[in-house]
Amino acid sequence: MPDGSVSGDARTRILDAAEAIVRARGVSGLTLDAAARQAGVSKGGLLYHFGSKEALITGLLGRMAEWMALDFESCVAGQPEGPGRVARAMLAWAFELTPDAINERCDRAAAVFLAAFHHDPALLGPIRAVIARMRKAVEADGLPPGHGHAIMAAGDGLFMARVFGLYAPTEPERHAMHAALSRLLEVAS
Repeated sequence: MPDGSVSGDARTRILDAAEAIVRARGVSGLTLDAAARQAGVSKGGLLYHFGSKEALITGLLGRMAEWMALDFESCVAGQPEGPGRVARAMLAWAFELTPDAINERCDRAAAVFLAAFHHDPALLGPIRAVIARMRKAVEADGLPPGHGHAIMAAGDGLFMARVFGLYAPTEPERHAMHAALSRLLEVAS
């Protein structure tokens, strides 16, 4: 996922500002005025790109969906061909980044997802579409039924635990979970 640094592009600066506001103050803190001010653009400049708060949230979700798809495709491309390629990519995606990188990615996604869900759950369509493509890839991965979905669900569970502050696995727990899920791939070979 890109680092979210501010670029010279006004649209990107506005999206970065909106994401930062949502992360810091929640969706209730996201106003068009606040996003314009933080992005360093006039309200008219913001309205040129995003005509409403809903359009701004839709822009955040579209960008997040693109990043998710690119991250996932990159992880898949980094795995050897053959059965279990997608599941191995999901393991890498969920477990092989450093905890700080995982936490940063989760925090960014969570802020955007929760803002959209709070504003209008229907706005999550682009994210649902990416996840549906991932599920189809898992189903066509050549593994026995349930193996790939179990790996995907474990990654989703770790994400949700982070999002809601339910628990933070220790490094030994993360390694043990990764090893247990990896055995699903060994059984399938």
